[in-house]
Amino acid sequence: MVFFGGLLVLLALLTLVFRDADIGGIAPTTVGITLLVVGALSIGLGFLRKAQARRRRAARGEPEPVGNVFERARALPRLLRAARSKEGYAGLPKGRMALWGFALLYLVSPIDILPEFLPIIGVTDDAGVAVWLLTSVSAAAGMYLNYERDRKNLPPAR
Repeated sequence: MVFFGGLLVLLALLTLVFRDADIGGIAPTTVGITLLVVGALSIGLGFLRKAQARRRRAARGEPEPVGNVFERARALPRLLRAARSKEGYAGLPKGRMALWGFALLYLVSPIDILPEFLPIIGVTDDAGVAVWLLTSVSAAAGMYLNYERDRKNLPPAR
């Protein structure tokens, strides 16, 4: 919702700055201000939903991914090494790594479910796979950082 609200705000600003003619019989100022208000409400509701979801996860005792984008990117090679090691990292199933591989293969492959020559919808399948891949990798790396931090706080084994 936050992303959608940001797009509405951007569209509102572009309408207010660059549009002179009426839009469907409505003044561009009215359309721009309406889009601006709806976009701002959407951003606010998006942040509210994220905070509520975070509180629900904390109440259930679910671990929260940690680290910013750069920390997660630096943790990704460690995560992959830990997942492939003999002891293994239980937080990353082998099936998820296989799905990541298939997603990468799909993104670089010239074969698509929806070909790129179709206007707008041709790139949506690639965009959807890319968004899923990035969010999945980021969440897994954040959970691995949480795992590493918890292991460092444990007393040494005797």
